Amino acid sequence: MFDLIPWRDRSELSTLRREIDSLFDRFFEGWPFRTTAGRQWIPSVDVSETAKEIIVRAELPGMDPKDIDISIQGNLLTLKGERRQEKEEEGENYHRIERSFGAFSRTLQLPAEVDLEKVNATYKDGVLKITLPKTEAAGVRRIEVKTA
Repeated sequence: MFDLIPWRDRSELSTLRREIDSLFDRFFEGWPFRTTAGRQWIPSVDVSETAKEIIVRAELPGMDPKDIDISIQGNLLTLKGERRQEKEEEGENYHRIERSFGAFSRTLQLPAEVDLEKVNATYKDGVLKITLPKTEAAGVRRIEVKTA
């Protein structure tokens, strides 16, 4: 009986499955009810630059500033910390828990050399702001182009 069925490559089925999985992943991407179970919490970070300094802002809502560790090695800025989960109240039945908790570590490459002695970090309203003054060597120098 099996001799009558021609052999065919079944790779189209695995390709179809990957495409459907990708479709569902993209469909649920922006939904507020997506689950973060099994995922590591990573805070969002903005890095901007002016002529004299680099500014890094990180969203760290609900954290104690004492639980945030900032270090700089070379041109790498590392943020570490842990956001702890609030204790559940007795008699309170949760229907959904979407807030993420746990330890995080984020390392960013700085776009210029900074003066380590003048770095300043402030924490307000859940946002950590790190101001990193550039060194003199990292400053922009305009070079005039001469005709030959």
